[in-house]
Formats: sequence, structure tokens, C-alpha cells
Amino acid sequence: MEKMAELKPGIRGEQKALVTAEMAINFLGQEDARVLATPYLVALLEMTARNSVKEVLDPGFDTVGTELCIKHLAATPMGMHVTLRSELLEVDGRRVRFRVEAFDEKEKIAEGSHERFVVNIERFAARLREKRMAVDRKETDSPSGSR
Repeated sequence: MEKMAELKPGIRGEQKALVTAEMAINFLGQEDARVLATPYLVALLEMTARNSVKEVLDPGFDTVGTELCIKHLAATPMGMHVTLRSELLEVDGRRVRFRVEAFDEKEKIAEGSHERFVVNIERFAARLREKRMAVDRKETDSPSGSR
């Protein structure tokens, strides 16, 4: 992890997105009440933070989200653009903490903190394969074939 030394507080990320029908809630039953859904906002904030540090990591490494605490402050209607920002605040070994925020064309719509963990992708995938195999073995060993 030679490039990890470049992973320092102050790294910023920004991305923009258009709120589309796929990203908007539809349970209120009125088309003009469709707004950016919180799960999509969360995903956009996570990817903004991830992408901000990705280029500083060695090949074969990436980050995974481990914690997110946000306040969704305001609704953003379909058709508006949102700007998502992250700032790396702290590096503690492989744990990285960010401040995240989002704005639509009118106001701040979200703010909070986000934690990610630097992983070696191949080792991470191997642990997941082992986890799946352990569950499969458990299901095969049980008398009814299910958990």
C-alpha cells in the first residue's frame, strides 16, 4: 500500500446528479410530489466519498462503507440537479472518515459524516467466498436442507 501515504485529510470530492424518476419516491401518489429518495441520496454521498480517494489507492485496493450518519434536510423534486461533496477529515490506519453534504439548486439538502475502510479487493472477495461456503455447508448439513 505504497500510495496510502497520499491518503491525507483535506481530499475533497464532488459530483453532480440529475434527480430522475428512478431516484424518486413514488409512494405519495402524486407525480408532482416525487422527490429524491433518501436511499439514492445515501448512495450518491457514499460514491462521492469513495471516488474522492480512489485515485490515491494502490491498484487492487478500494474502500467499502462502514458507517453513515446523515440528516436529509430538504426535499429535491425530480428534474433538479444535486451537487454532492465530501471532505476527508481523518485517516486512522485503513479507516477513513468524511464530512458529506449535498445541495440542490436552491438549498442544502443533506449533511453528515461517513466512514469507509480501505480493503484489498482480492482478500475481501476471498473472505466473502468463504462466508458463502460456510453458509452453504450449514444448509447442506441441516436435516431439512434449510436454516
